[in-house]
Amino acid sequence: MSASTEYPKSKKDMAADDDAIAVPSHVAGSGTLDRLVQTARSYAEKSASQNTLKAYARDWAHFSRWSRLRGTDPLPPSPELIGLYLANLAAPSDGSAALTVSTIDRRLSGLSWNYAQRGLTLDRKNRHIATVLAGIKREHARPPVQKEAILPEDIIAMVATLPFDLRGLRDRAILLLGYAGGLRRSEIVSLDFAKDDTPDSKGWVELFADGALLTLNAKTGWREVEVARGSSDRTCPVHALEQWLHYARIDFGPIFVRTTRDGKRALHDRLNDRHIARLIKKTVLDAGLRPELPEAERLALFSGHSLRAGLASSADVDERYVQKHLGHASAEMTRRYQRRRDRFRVNLTKAAGL
Repeated sequence: MSASTEYPKSKKDMAADDDAIAVPSHVAGSGTLDRLVQTARSYAEKSASQNTLKAYARDWAHFSRWSRLRGTDPLPPSPELIGLYLANLAAPSDGSAALTVSTIDRRLSGLSWNYAQRGLTLDRKNRHIATVLAGIKREHARPPVQKEAILPEDIIAMVATLPFDLRGLRDRAILLLGYAGGLRRSEIVSLDFAKDDTPDSKGWVELFADGALLTLNAKTGWREVEVARGSSDRTCPVHALEQWLHYARIDFGPIFVRTTRDGKRALHDRLNDRHIARLIKKTVLDAGLRPELPEAERLALFSGHSLRAGLASSADVDERYVQKHLGHASAEMTRRYQRRRDRFRVNLTKAAGL
């Protein structure tokens, strides 16, 4: 059975979920408090992205089922049991494929989060967990597999494959703005045209003579991203955005929305971020990028992160500006995105006198 399979929750799990945020046991319930419980639960659901919450739910379901198949229970947290679970993920006893170290680490984070929602604490530093995880990392850790960066000549070739109908104008704006802004998929589709315009907005765009200012409520908190105008209308992200907004007649609400089947009219529904992943893969194939590789390998090379990696790898400016633009907390994180950079520019060997 695959690790992504969703398992039905047991009655015990559902009861634990219901009790995660509730009126204190010593306080008499009331209509007002019950409404506040629902409000608090709604806020709790927004404490992480929907994709993260779905992954954490799958992590808990998998661990719960694994525990019960072995005659035990996932509650309360047992460091000894979780240490055995991690070992089984790295070296499955049923012949299934072993998980990567990063996935195992994420599973552990998912379990910690789920226990916290139930008012319980999982001590990740307990020797039964920490030493097993350290051994797994030492034995199985590999350099991260990174998606290939989309370079300037790539993005130009990709947008050239798009038609100039309404849908093509939208997709051209998505690719160019995502590239120039170094944006995540979720950041692109969550943009609105005006501040605080819709409840599901995670940011907004303001247009100026010199460019566009994006205010984003992103993974690392609020940040501003300045996207200046390009050297020509053909490749300018701000011009592409203006063209889409004009012909789609969008002056409020979500910027990137679905269109009718004939592509002649913009609808009100916000695009899902999966559209961007599909768009990147389609235009990569249509543009003929990396023709020396089989199609399956070409598709596997690129994802939404290829846009961020492309900007980080291609922008010929001080690294600090790239770090700020991408919203990274450290220069080291920015360097992970730089697939192509000026290595050995600082020669410490000669500076040390050798």
